[in-house]
Amino acid sequence: MDNSITDVPGIMVGNAEDASAGTGCTVILYPEGAVTGVDVRGGAPGTRDISSLDPVNLISKAHAVYLGGGSAYGLDGASGVMQYLEENGYGFDVGVGVVPIVPGAVLFDLPVGRADVRPDREMGYTACHNATGNFTSRGNIGAGTGASVGKISGCGQCMKGGLGTASRQIGDLVVGAIVAVNCYGDIVDPATGKTIAGVLSPDKTSFLGTMNILSGSSKNSENAFSGNTTIGCIATNADFTKAEATKVAMMAHDGFARAINPIHTMFDGDTIFCLATGEIKSDPTTVGAIAAEVMAEAIVNGVKNAESAYGIPGYKEIIGRITKK
Repeated sequence: MDNSITDVPGIMVGNAEDASAGTGCTVILYPEGAVTGVDVRGGAPGTRDISSLDPVNLISKAHAVYLGGGSAYGLDGASGVMQYLEENGYGFDVGVGVVPIVPGAVLFDLPVGRADVRPDREMGYTACHNATGNFTSRGNIGAGTGASVGKISGCGQCMKGGLGTASRQIGDLVVGAIVAVNCYGDIVDPATGKTIAGVLSPDKTSFLGTMNILSGSSKNSENAFSGNTTIGCIATNADFTKAEATKVAMMAHDGFARAINPIHTMFDGDTIFCLATGEIKSDPTTVGAIAAEVMAEAIVNGVKNAESAYGIPGYKEIIGRITKK
């Protein structure tokens, strides 16, 4: 076990990014197709092909999940994922060929780096070529490249977010999570109850607390669109229907709520997918409860491993100042 979503047998993760431009994408691949659900909670989502995941609709399996930066522009990266899967013969058989099912979601990172550079078809294709079944990287990679957190007072007082992953095994059951942390609110470590990242004081030696600012002013944001949305995916080897996978995605949002405060605002497009590969019998209550814990851990991992970049300080740079104060 690598404490990674790729601990789920058959799941692969690939990343590609433009570090100078401050954006990238992450692809979670299961080319044979996994039963997939999704739940959107944020008020400003950017998504692709998620209506097919509604339990009442025909398609039951997705072949990959795409997570990208670039706001709505970044959805173009999923086209490269489709190209890669088609070239390798994976997709929904329509008789005259295959149609890969690639739902996705994007986050808003345009203020970081260059706003005119976003994930595109080539970057999505490259991420697939980079895919591995032993993914252990965290922080400034893939969809987490341009991520940041704690932006109620603008980018000048925010901190670096990033890509995180975690997993849990109970008997034969494996549940993994991956997440690009790019939220309006602060990050709280559920293990300690302490804020580990968020809106900073002007001198960057203390946390102001997003809820403190919200509670103390009717004008609660200098720039609400300074870059938000946390997007992620749960994977499990459980055998689920689409409705059950959707329920797990819903329960995994509790992990968002435990580690991000506030969450699901009108300025975030928070979205979680769930891939179920169908190897063992389990129940959505058990998997959903574990998924929430694993997702919260992945959020903390992503932020703690995020390095300072683009003039935005990371956890390792800031936490020493705060604890020494």
